[in-house]
Amino acid sequence: MTRAAEATVVPLTVEHWSAVRDIYAAGIATGHATFESEPPTWEQFDAAKLPVHRFVAVDVDSAVLGWIAATAISNRCAYSGVVEHSVYVHPEARGRGVGRTLLEALIVSTQAAGVWTIQSGVFVENTASLALHRVAGFRVVGTRERLGRMGYGPLEGRWRDVVLLERRSSD
Repeated sequence: MTRAAEATVVPLTVEHWSAVRDIYAAGIATGHATFESEPPTWEQFDAAKLPVHRFVAVDVDSAVLGWIAATAISNRCAYSGVVEHSVYVHPEARGRGVGRTLLEALIVSTQAAGVWTIQSGVFVENTASLALHRVAGFRVVGTRERLGRMGYGPLEGRWRDVVLLERRSSD
């Protein structure tokens, strides 16, 4: 795996899906990335994620180092400028700035599109993701206690607390 300085951010397309799915599955396996128990299909992912706000970071050999994607939080026009995002980094690329590079690309694309708030929910135990978001200008809005129960793995049945983060546009 390469360093983020050697990574290029490009739009996430179906050609990246196999690697994106594997990185998603690796995040799921940690038990600290999502309530989901398995990655979606490409069709489910494609339908849910906003095409203009989904990217992969690739190295010089086009290997996918990580991905980021956003969804609209509501179809109500009052919330047209608010998205929620997910960011995942390949286990071998963690700690190398890939997540920050992806977040910066998302911030640029959302601001260009008039999005004024990017939000995310992060498990309280995911200290690396919380630190990444702080560095990228996100603030903690609050902690949603016992938001949901894990449905898989060693934490199955356990209630999880989720930190709600947001980043507001500078405009």
